[in-house]
Amino acid sequence: MIKVKVPATSANIGPGFDTLGIALQLYNTFFFEEIDEGLEINGCDNNYANENNLVYTSMLETFKKIGYEAKGIKITLNTNIPIARGLGSSAACILGGVIGANEIAKASLSKGEILEIATEIEGHPDNIAPALFGGLVVSVTEDENIYYNKINIANGIKFVVLIPDFTLSTSEAREVLPSTVNYKDAIYNVGRVSLLLSALSNGRFDLLKASLMDRLHQPYRKKLIPKGDEIINKSYELGALGTYISGAGPTIMAIIKDNNMNFTVSIKNYLNFINCNWTVKELDLNLSGVGIEKGIKE
Repeated sequence: MIKVKVPATSANIGPGFDTLGIALQLYNTFFFEEIDEGLEINGCDNNYANENNLVYTSMLETFKKIGYEAKGIKITLNTNIPIARGLGSSAACILGGVIGANEIAKASLSKGEILEIATEIEGHPDNIAPALFGGLVVSVTEDENIYYNKINIANGIKFVVLIPDFTLSTSEAREVLPSTVNYKDAIYNVGRVSLLLSALSNGRFDLLKASLMDRLHQPYRKKLIPKGDEIINKSYELGALGTYISGAGPTIMAIIKDNNMNFTVSIKNYLNFINCNWTVKELDLNLSGVGIEKGIKE
């Protein structure tokens, strides 16, 4: 049996729309085994325990590309990444399936090839790349090629996810975006994303609030998050260095100093006070990406 452990990811990171992503220490774990025949999926809702399961369809796509026919597949899931909350749950399932297929087929795909296959299924690499490589990753596509670079984040900060008790699909979140953008807004974002990367790598965390500002997606998506502005403002009052909508939302990410011991408890109390039944978690960065173990026994 093969074990594949995939981290959650937080994409966009303010102005880095569709290009930036970080990996976090929250995981989906998948166990794969080739069996004599059929398909067996355990550990998920019955609605997903079928041939349309995203992990399984990603496996099939990978088998097709590498020319392998499995007799049968058994998948066991242990999922901790919340679905449709902007923390890369679909990317984790896709990547888990691609890697599981590669290991079962003993195909020896490189990480670059895994990135290509998973991105083709997902549609963009901003969640796939950090989940695969860990840390903060910049990724873009050009002429069907994927270019990526991992960037070091200076010590001194930690990430707090504020996860709502409602879902928001990526398709819903994209529907509210304009079809064109103003030239000045494009320039605005180029400046902010440049400042953001330099602030994170050089430890200039005093610049995070300004550098996380955005005009391409967050102003539109914020309207889909009830009390979102109020919660973001309160986060800054409680000492957040910066905040942004994680992925397509509705999760809000707060970046705080690593010695701030009061923020998490205080924001939990505030969310309860305004009757928001949200989950709050402090998460460290995952720096190594996907983990793979072989020969696992049940």
